[in-house]
Amino acid sequence: MAFPDLQHLNFPENRILRSLMVHHPKIASYLQFFVIVVLTYVLAHGATAYLITPIQGRFFPEITIFASLMYLPHGVRVLATWMMGWKAFPPLFAGAVLSEYLFTPSEVSSLLQLAILESWVVGAIAALVAFELARAFGWDLYAGRRRSLSWKSILLVGVGASLINSVGQSLVFSGLIIPEDTVAVFATYAVGDIIGLFVCMWLLMLVFRWIRLSGQQS
Repeated sequence: MAFPDLQHLNFPENRILRSLMVHHPKIASYLQFFVIVVLTYVLAHGATAYLITPIQGRFFPEITIFASLMYLPHGVRVLATWMMGWKAFPPLFAGAVLSEYLFTPSEVSSLLQLAILESWVVGAIAALVAFELARAFGWDLYAGRRRSLSWKSILLVGVGASLINSVGQSLVFSGLIIPEDTVAVFATYAVGDIIGLFVCMWLLMLVFRWIRLSGQQS
């Protein structure tokens, strides 16, 4: 997987970046991956916070504080983990922390502060657990491990990751969720992650199609 070339940008840190690329290309590549994942996660979370959450909050306020009916960052989790395995955990965790700081109202953060760290960990690790379970059963789907790319297989593992995340988040927030809302919150986590994954995969396939058509025309 090729990452955008950042060398041409006029930042003071460019000398360090160029030095890393020459002497430590793997570190430089991972740093680029880290930045791209964090930024993509934050953008996806922001889109969810500004487009989905306000509408959902009008109809399901008790559930919206915990989960979204379309959580786009789950697609970022799955795709980043597919590409880099356990190395995707740090940028996914960092993206969750930054998103919380940028988009979550302070009154909500203060209400959830005791459980929010555990929630970040669960969200960042759910896709890794799903991919590792698939690999344990002989289904190694990490990027570069198979001759052909199977979007359907990645989607299936992503669905498994959403269920793992739903169970984990429900347990993390079990002390804060009203008992009669437990099933609804669990279902919202699962449905929101799955829809977010499908949307991200659809957008990614459109990007790949555009790249392929552009290459054919040139």
